[in-house]
Amino acid sequence: MSKKTVSRVINRSELISTKTRQAVEQAIEMLGFVPNPQARALAFRRNFLIALLHDNPNAQTVLNFQQGVLDAIKDSDLALLVRPVDRASDHILEDVRIFLEKQRPIGAMLLPPISENDALAQLCDELGVRYVRVGSALLDDAKHCVSSNDREVVAEAVRKLIALGHTRIAFVRGPEGFRSAAERETGFREALAEAALSLADDHYAPGNYRYTAGVEAGENLLSLATPPTAIFCSNDEMAAGVIRVAHEKGIKVPDQLSVIGFDDSPTATHIWPALSTVRWPIREMGAQAARTLVPDFLGETDGAEDSPVLASSFVERQSVARAPEG
Repeated sequence: MSKKTVSRVINRSELISTKTRQAVEQAIEMLGFVPNPQARALAFRRNFLIALLHDNPNAQTVLNFQQGVLDAIKDSDLALLVRPVDRASDHILEDVRIFLEKQRPIGAMLLPPISENDALAQLCDELGVRYVRVGSALLDDAKHCVSSNDREVVAEAVRKLIALGHTRIAFVRGPEGFRSAAERETGFREALAEAALSLADDHYAPGNYRYTAGVEAGENLLSLATPPTAIFCSNDEMAAGVIRVAHEKGIKVPDQLSVIGFDDSPTATHIWPALSTVRWPIREMGAQAARTLVPDFLGETDGAEDSPVLASSFVERQSVARAPEG
């Protein structure tokens, strides 16, 4: 058996028959052979790294996604490299190019909002770096995308509020330039329109996915002469900020005010009352992104067999109740 054949098996080449692969793997196991990662990297002309590129204000989102990736690659030879980037920089493409050329990862996963940058995906293609774009809507074909169904599930959550008799429903938006923020707002407005309701101008609050934005939104919305009876927040951090303000003002949640968030982060169950929210399967999205990116390194036949869309779901807890009378 030649060195080239053994090398092809170790590096998961598709040029090897199943019978030959099994024979080589059996011999490797009998001999207790451990491949040298540096030598393999030289031969493969790539390091055994996959990169996670992000510019996201919510650290918990990045950590949850990262954990999903680590779940998927834990029994492989791969390692995860995390790189924050500045989406507002005029040099973002140059910075990412230098990073990818220096580190030579096998592939890159792009978190929102930079995943929405078509030029970054084209750069990965140009450099021969595999890529997967993660988002709140389909951004690419199935081989290059993992997404959630934000618009549909937000509409479902708002329909729940409407069914409980709420008509004065406020909305706290996510950051400008984030597709997730736009998708969640669209779902919110669609549910209102179905019920022949509209979003009053003074019931709309800007946000940025941070706790402090929720506090500011809560101050503005709950100081109105006719405040909302329900508030949908585009993530849990902002929802927690709104609930804090409600407590400070003596407004009872959920008796006088219902609040819904988005993410189902640890924050949702760490506050009182426990937050009704949309469970965003970000950890599962991380695992699927890794499987889609490097199926051949994870013993998968084809990562594209997974659906590119992972469904979110509404989780009802104690922060939602029927609309107060009057």
